[in-house]
Amino acid sequence: MPRLEPGQQAPDWTLPDATGDQVSLGDFRGRKLIIYFYPAAMTPGCTTQACDFRDNLAVLQQHGYAVVGVSPDSPEKLATFTDKESLTFPVLADEDRSVLTAYGAFGEKKLYGKTVTGVIRSTIVVDEEGTVELARYNVKATGHVAMLAKQLGVDLG
Repeated sequence: MPRLEPGQQAPDWTLPDATGDQVSLGDFRGRKLIIYFYPAAMTPGCTTQACDFRDNLAVLQQHGYAVVGVSPDSPEKLATFTDKESLTFPVLADEDRSVLTAYGAFGEKKLYGKTVTGVIRSTIVVDEEGTVELARYNVKATGHVAMLAKQLGVDLG
């Protein structure tokens, strides 16, 4: 499974959000974009991570970053997740896992000592021109936003 590296062009995509509206990588041209890939909405780790992005979104935006989350969930499940957690950024449905795969965020991973195939919790930062600026794989849900902010030189206060 190929993983993205800084300097590569980010693979293009268009995915439905929680309301079914189509969102594309090109919609963010001219802005920096944090794309985080997570296994499943409404699970403990994914909820922690989503709420952490929600709670720090204003500071990230002040530094020029937009945020989107991508999972293999349906738009309907994402709508419930968005409403329940008051998410203020788009979460996108990649039901066929094509974008997850293109970004190296789907494949074999270790889970409780076993090798399984699934979503690899990952974060890719794309610059204003659509080039990968940062690629992190197998990230932890808890504390991830603080770690990412530090790597990006963003003070979360």
